Amino acid sequence: MVHDAPREADASGTAGAGGGTGPAGAGGARGPAGADRGTGPAGAGNLLDFLNVAAVVVDTAGRIVFWSPQATDVFGYTAEEALGRYAARLLLGEEDRRRATELFATVMGTGQDWAGTFPVRHRDGGTRLVEFRNVRLQDDLGDVYALGIAVDQSALHDVEGRLAISEQLVSQAPVGFALLDADLRYRLVNPALERINGVPAAEHLGRRPRDIHLHGGVETIESALRHVLATGSPLVDQYIVGRTRADPDHDHAWSVSYYRIHGPAGRVIGVASSVVDVTERHLAAAEAERARKRLALLADASARIGTTLGVERTARELAEVAVPDLADVAAVDILDDVLACRVRARDGEGPELFRALAVTSAFPTEVTTAADPVGEVAAYGPDRLITRCVRTGQPVLVARCEARDLRRIARDTRAAEALARAGAHSYLAVPLIAHGETLGAVDLLRTRNPAPFDEDDVLLVRELAARAAIAIGNARWHQYVRTAAETLQRSLLPPAPPKRPGLRIASLYRPAQSANEVGGDWYDVIPLADDKTALVIGDVMGNGIDAAAAMGQLCTAARAYAALDLPPDDILRHLDRLTHGLEHYIATCLYATYDPRTGRCRVANAGHLPPVLARPGREPRLLRLPPGAPLGVGGVGFDTVTVDLHAGDRLLLYTDGLVETRNDPIDERLGLLLRTIGSVGPSLDATCARLVDSMRRPEDPDDVALLLVEAQDTALLLE
Repeated sequence: MVHDAPREADASGTAGAGGGTGPAGAGGARGPAGADRGTGPAGAGNLLDFLNVAAVVVDTAGRIVFWSPQATDVFGYTAEEALGRYAARLLLGEEDRRRATELFATVMGTGQDWAGTFPVRHRDGGTRLVEFRNVRLQDDLGDVYALGIAVDQSALHDVEGRLAISEQLVSQAPVGFALLDADLRYRLVNPALERINGVPAAEHLGRRPRDIHLHGGVETIESALRHVLATGSPLVDQYIVGRTRADPDHDHAWSVSYYRIHGPAGRVIGVASSVVDVTERHLAAAEAERARKRLALLADASARIGTTLGVERTARELAEVAVPDLADVAAVDILDDVLACRVRARDGEGPELFRALAVTSAFPTEVTTAADPVGEVAAYGPDRLITRCVRTGQPVLVARCEARDLRRIARDTRAAEALARAGAHSYLAVPLIAHGETLGAVDLLRTRNPAPFDEDDVLLVRELAARAAIAIGNARWHQYVRTAAETLQRSLLPPAPPKRPGLRIASLYRPAQSANEVGGDWYDVIPLADDKTALVIGDVMGNGIDAAAAMGQLCTAARAYAALDLPPDDILRHLDRLTHGLEHYIATCLYATYDPRTGRCRVANAGHLPPVLARPGREPRLLRLPPGAPLGVGGVGFDTVTVDLHAGDRLLLYTDGLVETRNDPIDERLGLLLRTIGSVGPSLDATCARLVDSMRRPEDPDDVALLLVEAQDTALLLE
């Protein structure tokens, strides 16, 4: 009975002592019961296997009755060599047996455990220090045994050293470190990670990352951890940006690595995470990227703003440059009196009148409907932010807008409510100043972009506004000059061709798109004695108001000389002398007189393009005229050519803006003119419009004047 009970204890106690069934044991060795040490459950190995913990049971007489497979590794004896022998004689030298006997008696007599180090004689003849823990066992029959748990001291010291080093490395490392189990619950967190997350280690333990982190990307983190746990493939140097409980108001950046952790026998313990704070590097890179984008934005603005001399187009270009890189919504408003080139003191009293020139959004939003409609004028009182901006000449920045701020931005209460619904949270207004004069302001709003405007944005927008203001100022003055020149020129042209005997007359004037090109072309129909009519067309080789003024002088002089009833070549000689006195100006001119009683048209040319003669049933042709020299050259004679006009004949006088372009040969353009005039209908006004619409292109820079006459039957005149 006494012998059998310990045998049963051996079968159960050996497995319970840990672990002679894992792969950490000696390969292929078998215990006394015939169990194969390599056939235990997969993944059963643990720290006991790593330490190679041996279990030995002795009876009250000191004989060995149980011997674990690990005992063979520690002491060198097989179970067959050890079982039934006295433990003290087998394992101890004579000098240690007495002390061991005393300790054995104490354990067996009092039941008090003993732990300590004892020198043990190994089977190879050497002596090794072994860490022991001895406890008393009692079975169900009341028999008493002694269980000795033994570990080679060198192995234990090695593990203790490794644990100490690991603990110091983890606890003192500046890198955040965490160990999570298979359920992704924190099991270990070092002080560095405590500081990074702003949560004590104790509050990490047992919780998952989603319970700790604030940023919305925690699902991605947990997904990555599960992937590493499932596949064993590490993720190294993954870049994460977010916020922590330690600093919830600012973004931080970390480089994280995840790798799976295995126990000594290959059992998966969990997944480890190392975290390196790279916020400073992230901020430096972000600032460098922001600076690069600013330079790119300025370069883009230089290329896109001021491409034309149109005020509205320039304002729209400024708004389009600002969206979406700087703002979600941009508007450009110009002071109405400035746009009209009126001088007004900004005295700080009363409202300011703004004309909205551009509103641009990065996406469809009701903010654009809340803004002032483009082209309309709105009055804003001195309490409004845009008024303060233009009166002080300084930017107005509202980093975080409240309801009262929106009421000082929007045109009315309803518009302020629309801004609030759209999420407008940050506002910036920057004045448009050119040559010391405040022209208006550019207004920027952020709705979806979560970042508020800051001082760096102010500097960038001021630079954009300064460039745009110069372009807008130039466009404003050019538009003003263009309007003045066009007004002057139209005032000098006949309001409508007069009805003249024997002629049907139509005319058309189209100004150039550029202010620099307006002002040189003119035509006139002058009544003469005996029902005769003078037809004049010319082009001053200049532009702007000065050219319009010179044209007015020539037009007036031509009328005065025409009253003298001189031949066309004499008229041109007088005009040549007059033009020679107009400094820096020369002009082309074609002067013709038509006598309806004879049907004769007398024509002289001063460097002008030849007129077109279109006769019914024939191909249109250019009249062959001596070209002459432009007016103002001086010293060159002019010749008069007589052409007979019959009923239905048409004579077209035109300026070079109709046929000359930058790229096309003049012969091709004149050929196109002849083909076009030959395909038009009976209406003279429609013919003029068709010619201009067919011949001119939007990019053609010059203005154009047409004078089209059709001879009538002279018999009607005689009646």
